[in-house]
Amino acid sequence: TDLGRRFADRKRCADPECSMLMCRGKAMQDFKGPDCRFVSFKKGEAVYVYYKLIGESTELWAGSVGSDFGYFPKDLLEINYNYSNEELELPTDVSLICY
Repeated sequence: TDLGRRFADRKRCADPECSMLMCRGKAMQDFKGPDCRFVSFKKGEAVYVYYKLIGESTELWAGSVGSDFGYFPKDLLEINYNYSNEELELPTDVSLICY
């Protein structure tokens, strides 16, 4: 796999389009992403999770903070609300690309 373009081959989502929220959490510390595929946040901010990568990069989830969307390390999130217990396993398409 070309992990330069894609972090994992599979992901877990709440629906086939990965458009439904899976859960919400609170950032336990500040995070500054290494590039534009990542979302940055400050400690205490609400982070909304849309999908969870599985496979090589099981440490990364994708979600939003405000109007920004991207990947972040799941260990920095304290989940405080689950929207869905439904988890579908789907192939990942080409990930967010940096320009």
